[in-house]
Amino acid sequence: MTHPPIRLGTRGSPLARWQAKYVADRLGPVAAPRPVELAVIETHGDRDQATALSAMGGFGVFTRAIQTALREHRADVAVHSLKDLPTIPEPGLELAAVPPRGPTGDAFVSHKHRRFDDLPDGATVGTSSLRRRAMLLNRRPDLHLIDLRGNVETRLRKLVEQDLDAIILAEAGLARLGLADRITEVLDPVWMLPAVGQGAIGLECRADDADTVHLVGALLDVPTFQRVQAERAMLYALGGGCLVPIGATSKVADGVLTVRGMVLSQDGRRKVVATHTGPADTPLAVGQELAAMLLSEGAAELLGPPA
Repeated sequence: MTHPPIRLGTRGSPLARWQAKYVADRLGPVAAPRPVELAVIETHGDRDQATALSAMGGFGVFTRAIQTALREHRADVAVHSLKDLPTIPEPGLELAAVPPRGPTGDAFVSHKHRRFDDLPDGATVGTSSLRRRAMLLNRRPDLHLIDLRGNVETRLRKLVEQDLDAIILAEAGLARLGLADRITEVLDPVWMLPAVGQGAIGLECRADDADTVHLVGALLDVPTFQRVQAERAMLYALGGGCLVPIGATSKVADGVLTVRGMVLSQDGRRKVVATHTGPADTPLAVGQELAAMLLSEGAAELLGPPA
């Protein structure tokens, strides 16, 4: 008797494949005797490597095609880098589980300078993220920032080919690809707050596929899920996405969830920061209340369209 496979929808980049294989290795024993297979899907963000993410609309450029495959039954589980998954709910789809979170930091990578603080005036730094750009400019308005697209290996190559002073990448991506030795410094999260959901993998299923939702639920890490739910609730309440510089850090300890959020203007000149704590079993409320605090401190005027 043959058993239908569970197909994991994933992007084709080396990091996306690593994440999908990580999920497959853990889902396999739970799903047996059903095999687990990878279904590689090209997204809009993968096809267009030249356009800045901010010019592509931001929402769903790395996730929508995989969600479409899920709806069309070409995949059973979508494996997302959670920071890429929009917070606006998709009808008929459900974020079924989030496995244990990886490192959340942003990595400074340079062949020329040992620390970020060693960068000379006017140094050229590459990043594709509006969040990183705003936080870098808030810290160092003298920096010359250039847009840097491509997968992790491509960006590392461009660091050398374009003779850049440094690039900024997600710590988790480098660690997962065995490239942690390329990290010069992990930037201080006091001023370089990670993206919402950074370092976490989101597993999305069709809401009416109860069997798969149940199987995937075995991979759920409760503290990670509480943290990312709060971060995403904050982002949703702020109405933000890839086009607004917003960052968050979070932790769960002794049943208490603490989340720190930051909203910046795109030029990095203005920022609003707030921290909120609450019961870990009410993460949506914690995130929503943090958003309200940020808005009351003036974040609303930073969330409008750029001048």
